[in-house]
Amino acid sequence: MPFRPHLLALGVTLGLASIAATATTTATTQPALTTQTLNSGGVMPAEQARVHFDHAELHFTVEPAQQSIDASATLSFTAKTATDVLLLDLDRNLPISGLDLDGKPLAASAWSNPDGRLRIQLPAMLAAGGKVSVTVRYGGKPHVAKKAPWDGGFVWSHTADGQPWVASAVEGEGCDLFWPCIDQPQGEPDLVDTYITVARTLAAPGNGVLVGITDQGDQHTYHWRAKHPDTYAISINVGPFKLLKGNYASHYGNTIPLELWYLPEHAAGAQALFGEFPRMLDFFEQQIGPYPFGDEKMGVVETPHLGMEHQTINAYGNQYRKNGYGFDQLLQHEFAHEWFGNQVTNADWDDMWLHESFGTYMQPLFSQYLNGDMDYFSWLHQLRLQLRNHHPIVSGSSKTEEQVYDESAGPGQDIYNKGALMLHTLRQLIGDKDFFDSTRRLVYGRPDPRPGNFSPRYASTNDYVGIVDQVTGRKLDWFFDVYLRDAALPRLDEQRDGDTLKLRWVTEHGKPFPMPIEVQVGDTVHTLPMSDGSGQLAVPAGSLLIVDPRSKVLREVPYVGDYQQWMKQQRAAASK
Repeated sequence: MPFRPHLLALGVTLGLASIAATATTTATTQPALTTQTLNSGGVMPAEQARVHFDHAELHFTVEPAQQSIDASATLSFTAKTATDVLLLDLDRNLPISGLDLDGKPLAASAWSNPDGRLRIQLPAMLAAGGKVSVTVRYGGKPHVAKKAPWDGGFVWSHTADGQPWVASAVEGEGCDLFWPCIDQPQGEPDLVDTYITVARTLAAPGNGVLVGITDQGDQHTYHWRAKHPDTYAISINVGPFKLLKGNYASHYGNTIPLELWYLPEHAAGAQALFGEFPRMLDFFEQQIGPYPFGDEKMGVVETPHLGMEHQTINAYGNQYRKNGYGFDQLLQHEFAHEWFGNQVTNADWDDMWLHESFGTYMQPLFSQYLNGDMDYFSWLHQLRLQLRNHHPIVSGSSKTEEQVYDESAGPGQDIYNKGALMLHTLRQLIGDKDFFDSTRRLVYGRPDPRPGNFSPRYASTNDYVGIVDQVTGRKLDWFFDVYLRDAALPRLDEQRDGDTLKLRWVTEHGKPFPMPIEVQVGDTVHTLPMSDGSGQLAVPAGSLLIVDPRSKVLREVPYVGDYQQWMKQQRAAASK
């Protein structure tokens, strides 16, 4: 995939070349992943929809020298409807040595995993409400990422002084790259206990709360506990980390633990980055609402890949670089996904814009919070120059992750950039109060979130449209139909008839688009309601004329297309 989820899509290139200076992954020859394992999401199989995922107890012994893991997973489910089978996902390149069902060994004839979909036949029908537990013992060499996080898997690397430095990043291909799971957005377990065993010279930061560390000879085991983690957000991190710790006094009366796990040689950069944590929390809690995992932690770990939003332990590999806006844009983006991705999770990959559009819009909003309007509009303009508009952001049918991020057949980076600009336009249309009220209801499922009165939830595109309609008291289907379900941007045709300016909205499929538009004539700004998609205004000859002077509306504008074409020509010339 050309650009994995949850990474910034700005004019500034955050390439892998700079990461390679401090970390390299050893190339290994591995069997190819099956189509089943490569895909994440799509239509959930009926067998998986029959059960609720109660608890996952995951044990990993990580062997960096062999680039392998020895693992077991005890998974507990409650039947929502009667079922005689459990259907899980696990890469077949991690051989299974045995299964137990409710603590008793299961005959090898009762299960199979030919293509990465583990099918377990139950000895008897499990009635609705019944509970079952399966233990899967497995291990081997997990898939190695070629270009994490864009190409998912494990990163086996070394620090500057040769110590092991390991990370997982599996959003694209899914959780089944290293643990038996339900590889669907709606496959989140209620609770996950993760046990990571490593050499005592190394640390293993993880998701949620550190329950304890136990010693066994020259190894020790970190036990982490996390509630409702996103399936791909469960991660493994191993390295000779140092730890910065602190506390943040939330606006909501609770205290949030802060943790940054970093390599010792980067102490100065880590200290500076750690200093950014409080203002990021302040921004999000004021703008959106309470940090969703305040009873666990705000955690960050330095990784040998660029980054990924692993719930409460965000992967960070931006090398402590600054930008021209006064903050670390990658960390701020990944941290945004604690709200947009981990607290509210897309119901289907087709709804992934709910993660990425909001996650991307948080950077210009944060710039505005820090430095004012100039930085806000500068950031938005950088996004505008990268729009593709080749495919709709939302198709209306269930998709896999690959189908959404495929630039040739799906929306790709538009779910970041176009979606963020759409949210800017929506904010101008409905006003700050309704925009942020709608956002809070999307994230928390209620308008009055407080620590303890909400839980992680799922949402779809239609859910969000319904929320906006409810909050505003308006029917705004026309807005979302054009911006989300059409590929092309709306175009504003302008014609002059003497001293009259005539404006008309043109959409890709002729859909109605009654978007009001402001027009400045001389020193006066007029608002044309455009209720039937058209409007007109007297503009005396020689008058100053600016359409949309405050840049409120995302629309097709010729100069952006001209610039993009010029850039394409420059790249082609440079490649020769």
